[in-house]
Formats: sequence, C-alpha cells, structure tokens
Amino acid sequence: MTLSDDLFHFDNTYARLPERFYQRVHPTPVKSPELVLFNSELALELGLSHLAANRGAKIFSGNEIPPGAEPIALAYAGHQFGNFVPQLGDGRAVLLGEVKSRNQVRLDIQLKGSGPTKFSRRGDGRAALGPAIREFILSEAMAALGVPTTRSLAVVTTGEVVYREQALPGAVVTRVSRSHVRVGTFEYFAALQDREGLRILADYVIDRHFPELSETDGRYLALYQRVVSAQAKLIAQWAQVGFIHGVMNTDNMAVSGETIDYGPCAFLDEYAADTVFSSIDQYGRYAFGNQSKIAQWNLQSLGACLSPLYSSSAQEAGDIINREIESFHEQFERHWSEGIAQKLGISKYVLDDRRLIDDLLELMQRGRADYTLSFRYLSGCDQQSRAAFVELFSEREGLEPWLAAWRKRLEEDERPLQEVARSMRAVNPLFIPRNHRVEQAINAAVVDGDFSQARRLNEVLKKPFVDQPENHELAIPPKPEERVTQTFCGT
Repeated sequence: MTLSDDLFHFDNTYARLPERFYQRVHPTPVKSPELVLFNSELALELGLSHLAANRGAKIFSGNEIPPGAEPIALAYAGHQFGNFVPQLGDGRAVLLGEVKSRNQVRLDIQLKGSGPTKFSRRGDGRAALGPAIREFILSEAMAALGVPTTRSLAVVTTGEVVYREQALPGAVVTRVSRSHVRVGTFEYFAALQDREGLRILADYVIDRHFPELSETDGRYLALYQRVVSAQAKLIAQWAQVGFIHGVMNTDNMAVSGETIDYGPCAFLDEYAADTVFSSIDQYGRYAFGNQSKIAQWNLQSLGACLSPLYSSSAQEAGDIINREIESFHEQFERHWSEGIAQKLGISKYVLDDRRLIDDLLELMQRGRADYTLSFRYLSGCDQQSRAAFVELFSEREGLEPWLAAWRKRLEEDERPLQEVARSMRAVNPLFIPRNHRVEQAINAAVVDGDFSQARRLNEVLKKPFVDQPENHELAIPPKPEERVTQTFCGT
C-alpha cells in the first residue's frame, strides 16, 4: 500500500496559531521501528483500520511524516508539586496534527518519545518501552471504564536504547486526545504577561471544546466554569474506579476534561484514602484522597490566569475564583456521592445515603478490603456473593450491621433484586489494570520481548464489567509477594 493523502485528513488548527505557541519540529528518526501494540478499534474510528503494520511502524515512530501533518511541540508552563516552572513544553512529544473521527470529533495525534525539542531541558526526548506500555494499557482501560481520557493508538519499539537508571529498550507511543491544551498552557502566557496570547488561547479552547459559548457575553468566565465542571466530574470518576493519577501537576491537567499523562499512575488494591504509589510523590501530595483538593488548587491557578479576560479588578477576580472553587467542591461531592450510591445499587441518591457510603469506606479501610472487588461482590446480591464480600475484610466488626442497613436502603427503592444486581454490575468492574499485572506485562516485554501478556491484558480490560471465567486470575488482588508499592514516571 502506498501512503496517500487520503490516509489521514489533517486539519491543523493549533499550528495556525501564532508561532510563540509552539515549535515546529520533526520527530527524530529511529533505527529499527516495529509496531508491537496497535489499537484496531480506535484505528477504525479514525479511518485508519487499513493501515499496514510496516507503514504504521514508520508513521508511529516518526520515521515518516504523513502528508498534511504539521509536526509541532507545544509550549506550556506548570506547577510541579506546587513549584512553578515558567517553561516546560513538549520535551519528548510532537503533535503530528489533528484529524476528525468518524463521528466528526476533532482529535490530536501525538507521538510521545519522538526525540528532543527546544523544550527538552537537556533530556533525550525519548521514552522507554515500559512507560509506553503502561500508558497504552492504562488509558485504554480507563476508556473502557467510561472515564474521559486520552487514548493510545500504537506502541512502536525503536530498536534503540534509552538510558535512565539503566539501559532500557526505547519506544514511541501514539496518543490521541481531544486536545493537548493544559492548565499549564494558560500559565505559560500568564507568566509572560501576554494578555493577547491568553485571549487567543481562550478563544481557541472555546471554539474547539465549547463552541456554544462563542457568541456568549462573558464567554471567558463561562469557559472557566465549564472547565471547573468538567474536572469536578472527572476527578469523581477517578475516585469511583480507584484511580490514582500520581502526578497532578498543572501541566498534567487538560482543559478538555480528559485524563492525560499516564506516568506513575495506579489503581487501588486495598482501600486507603492516603494511598500513594508514585515514587516521586514523597509527601503524599497526590494521594488518592487528596485528588479533589489538588484539582481545586490547579483550578485556582487557571482562574487567576484567565482573570484579566473576565474581571476588572483583583478583588472581583478573587471573589469569582473563590465562588467557582466552592462550586467545584459542591459538584465533586455530588458526582462522587451519586456515583458511589449507584455502585451500591441505590437508584436515587439522598443526603442520608452519605452516612451509608462513609461507613462502608471506613469499614473497608479498617478491614484492608479490596476496593474494586468489594463493590463487585456486593453486586451479586446473593448469599454466595455476600460471603465473598465478607471474606475480603481482615477486620469484620460492624460488617453485618452495615449489610443490614444497606439491604434496608435497597428495599426502600422497591426494585426487584435482579434489576438492582444488573444495575450494579454495569457500574462495578470486575477487571481493572491491576498494578502487579501491568508490571508483569511490562517485564515480559522489556526483558523477554514478549508482548503476549500486554495484549491479553488489554483485551480483557476492554470488557471490565463482563464475567470472563477464563481470565479470572486477572481479577484477583496481588499476593503479598506480588504487591506493587511504587510506580515510576519514566521520563
């Protein structure tokens, strides 16, 4: 097959912004690209299902630029663990361009690990194979769970090594997202006191993500409010599935409301609000239970950046930001409570249900119960499932009174038990990307060149809510010797 102009239909709106928004740069070619993971469903959505493997290896490694692409590295800043860095940018990623999916959604196609740019800060601009596999598996699992996220289209090995603490096989992962504009992108222009740049960026985000606001008076405040609402819902969804991002810096928060930048991320096994996996989060800033607070912190920064566009005074801006952060808190609490109530089979959340939720979480934390399986076993709504639920707890005092209160609450809904069980199984996954299984898949690929575990895990995680008896072991929590206690960023 020859590469033709109709393979990709690029329309690169970001590349038409002023050149201070990015650097025009081509990916650095690699020695021997090989396509090892490919997302055929996403490729079909993008109209790329007919892409041959050898051609895909060349394109998704950056060795060949498809017609119509305008490769750029985006500029942005960021607060990293609370410390402001005025220039970060795509130091190891290149945005090839934008395409429209079959349902006419505009999507970025980005190569991550594609070589140095002017934002690399003395880095090599490359990615190791392990983090590329992690992003592929985790982002696709999140998509299957119904959580807004960037997607992974492909992983290509490069035939080269990258040097971190040791020599590792190199790779490039192709990321697909609604855009790569971050809170840190706004911080970049705010730090430069580039009000015109802020306005151009805000108008771009409105046109791309919230076009209904384009003709609205007060559209910049409305933009801020939309981002606040999107993040409140997203972080609540993270909490409902037990996801820990691990590095919620402002440059890792997309204004589109998608999960972005799968570095040292992980999923809860045993429930504990203070759980941290990230090796670089030494003080628990981004612990599981802190994620909504950090989102508020990040959104305060966004509000300050946008304030010259929507307010005439510092006092007014401060009042607006405080109001919107309070709105975030209220929206997050509503999404979180309603979501957990749904996981418990409660059809319509009422305020009194919060006690039932909080009591369960306290019991889970005290009993070191597995977060995912606790909800899944409750979904059986029968004696065998209840027994399996109880077995998850090392400390069981208080469980029977809680189960009695829960059953009484379900009776108030007056729904058949089969309907309750069906609704619960639809929102309580059996399969998540267990940290130890992800690490096993990565080790098999990195050490032995065996991608079968990664491919199998990815296939199973496409149907997280479906019983798959032949894959039952992938749903089981780790044995003590299998536990993963730290995850690594990979940069």
